[in-house]
Amino acid sequence: MIFSWIYRIVYRVAMRPVLFLFEPEKVHEWLKSLGIYLGEREWGRKFLKTTMAYEHPALEQEYLGMNFKNPMGLAGGFDKNAELTQALPAMGFGFMEVGSITGVPCPGNPKPRLWRLLKSKSILVWYGLNNRGSEEVSERLRSLDFEIPLGINIAKANLEELNPIDKGIEDYLKAYKAFEGVGDYFTINISCPNTVGGEPFAEPKEFNLLMQALNSVREANKPVFVKFAPEMPWSQFNALLDLCVEHQVDGIICANLTKNREDHPNLNDKPEFEHGGMSGLPLRQMTNEMIAHAYRKYPNQFVIIALGGVFTAEEAYRKITLGANLVQMITGMIFEGPQVVGEINRGLVKLLKQDGHRTIKDAIGSKNKLQDS
Repeated sequence: MIFSWIYRIVYRVAMRPVLFLFEPEKVHEWLKSLGIYLGEREWGRKFLKTTMAYEHPALEQEYLGMNFKNPMGLAGGFDKNAELTQALPAMGFGFMEVGSITGVPCPGNPKPRLWRLLKSKSILVWYGLNNRGSEEVSERLRSLDFEIPLGINIAKANLEELNPIDKGIEDYLKAYKAFEGVGDYFTINISCPNTVGGEPFAEPKEFNLLMQALNSVREANKPVFVKFAPEMPWSQFNALLDLCVEHQVDGIICANLTKNREDHPNLNDKPEFEHGGMSGLPLRQMTNEMIAHAYRKYPNQFVIIALGGVFTAEEAYRKITLGANLVQMITGMIFEGPQVVGEINRGLVKLLKQDGHRTIKDAIGSKNKLQDS
């Protein structure tokens, strides 16, 4: 605990103010390089685990043949080319998701494409699915072992020529097939807000076509999750959930970046903020409502992963008590520091005890009081 306190003070007082002076994508690359360096060395992994990770039997869960030492995971979008898979377990994560990875390599949108919104505790993201492509990433991962469940987040490349539905499906299939025998589960990302083709597979008809195609090559005993956008009408969300049941989808992720700028009118005053989706705090209430709605509509049908606005143990616990089985984060780590994962896990144990729960599973959905939307 003393290490966590030291990390927090050093990060908030010394590191964050300096790092936030530099262009966000540049800082991301610097810290990623440090993570790769430490993760490739036994002493580096031991150092991270000793100073950051927190374990407790009350946090352990088993889902879909996967063992989660704790409910906190890294969301897709941070480790796009799966370069941090050796460091992330040592940092205290219970699972990790890499990508989004597309069938063919994708350069993404032109820079700059990442901005910090300090007052909103958010990151404005316009990456556009930049990644090295499924063949390169999958080939490298085949030689590695993973301590915690690894999710492979796949999407359609952000390329004009892949906008026709049939071409988009082909790119999903290329990515899916490339990771046969690699990783523990797939996430089908249908909700990236930063692509030239929009989000066509968030429409029920197109989503049905995509899932039919994926089911034709589906790897046996490898779970499939679907990652949703946060702004869709309830009728559309319900239709997609119904199709997830029909196509035997194992889990859902709520939710991706938000494009809703009603509470952020200042963004419209800056041309460079014209594009992009927001992470972090602006997502919190929307994702909480989605989690509660999905849990009430289909109790125990899906493994629900919550994503959006998690900075503290209290918010992670809130999402769990609304119905989430697992929780992902990125922005909270950027604003609070890498030690926040261990802090959240430690705080979850305290909150479980306060509410009289023996394990994290006992808390799932226990305070789902939202009215049906």
